[in-house]
Amino acid sequence: MSANLHPLVYIIDYILGVIMWTLIGRVAMNIFQKEDSQFFFMKVFVKFTNPLLKIFKPLTPSFIIQPLVPLYVAWFFFMIRFYFMPWVLGYSVMGMLSFPLESEISRQIYQFFNSIKF
Repeated sequence: MSANLHPLVYIIDYILGVIMWTLIGRVAMNIFQKEDSQFFFMKVFVKFTNPLLKIFKPLTPSFIIQPLVPLYVAWFFFMIRFYFMPWVLGYSVMGMLSFPLESEISRQIYQFFNSIKF
């Protein structure tokens, strides 16, 4: 983690990031499973994301097909993380992998693969 950001910034970004990736995961899972599937992970994705979809219903255009609505809502969370958060904090937009959540995940993946000797 970068030492120049308040820990609350990381907490907010991690929460927004998890919400965004959960919505994207629901769309990806919906390719293989119906929304009313009894598969555990699909039930979790639907249970956790339905309240968000209801909140964003007034902002969702009616022409978007139902399986893609979570992706549309995930786009809002991406925009908040990519543009609004840096603007509020006084930073310029830094580019891809500048999000704390994704940066931490990519750093862990990099360390994991560097620790493996081929």
